[in-house]
Amino acid sequence: MAFIFVFLDGVGLAPSAPTNPLAHVPMPALHRLLGGPLTSEHIGYRDELLLAPLDACLGVEGLPQSGTNHVALLAGVNAPALHGRHQPHFPPVALRPLLAERSLFRRAQMQGQRVAFANVFTAGYWQALAERRLRRSASVIAAEGAGLYLRTLDDLRAGNALSWDITGEGLAARDPAAATIAPISPLAAGERLARLASDYDLVFFESFLPDLAGHGRLGPDGAATALTRIDGLLAGWLRARRPSDSLLITSDHGNIEQAATTTHTTAPAPLLVIGPHAGYFRHVRRIDEVADAILAALAHT
Repeated sequence: MAFIFVFLDGVGLAPSAPTNPLAHVPMPALHRLLGGPLTSEHIGYRDELLLAPLDACLGVEGLPQSGTNHVALLAGVNAPALHGRHQPHFPPVALRPLLAERSLFRRAQMQGQRVAFANVFTAGYWQALAERRLRRSASVIAAEGAGLYLRTLDDLRAGNALSWDITGEGLAARDPAAATIAPISPLAAGERLARLASDYDLVFFESFLPDLAGHGRLGPDGAATALTRIDGLLAGWLRARRPSDSLLITSDHGNIEQAATTTHTTAPAPLLVIGPHAGYFRHVRRIDEVADAILAALAHT
């Protein structure tokens, strides 16, 4: 059994509407599962399938932001309340030791589980960190705190890693070193994710496509591109999964579900769980409850 945690930045769960790309972009794999689109009309639970709304505001005024909400998801704490406000982009400095110490990854290891971070990291990324052109994301802080292996272009080339943009096209466009690696289809990416799970108990993968599309940074067809790739990833995982495996998809805040604005929203984040452990998440109501629920599900396998 393995648990696959797919984090999608910038996805809200909202009603079906002309301004909600999730309501009208074709996503056949997701539609077959839910009986319709990823909208609030399809909230519910049935055997091995759960769709629920999660509070992403966490009692703090203002629009939820990635810097604090990534910490909330990965450490299981109300990071905006601890910080006193929502913070964009990267985790607050004061919360980074807490994230490294009590991340989902580290606590899963303490339970005896094998943990993998599926994303690839290039030499250019590490150079940008060293030159302070970038700061560490919450996931990297959590991974380093747990001593996880962070995958390289050699792993991507060998089929043992995934690019944040699912196909690898965005990675190749941004990093010349990755341009020699042929992109893959979203379906193949999902199948690869399922194969990675055969060697681990918990596999984490993150994509920022929805948030970039919601902010208008992927062009006029950005939402369709992002959602089509995500659906292909899901279809590939469904095709290659083992019956004992479960997949969890959630987000940190809304964005892509409201095409009328390029800002974040206060919409709840979707919690989609597929597989035999879906029932362990029926009580989850907030994004800072996800990590503990995953640990409980892992402990009962």
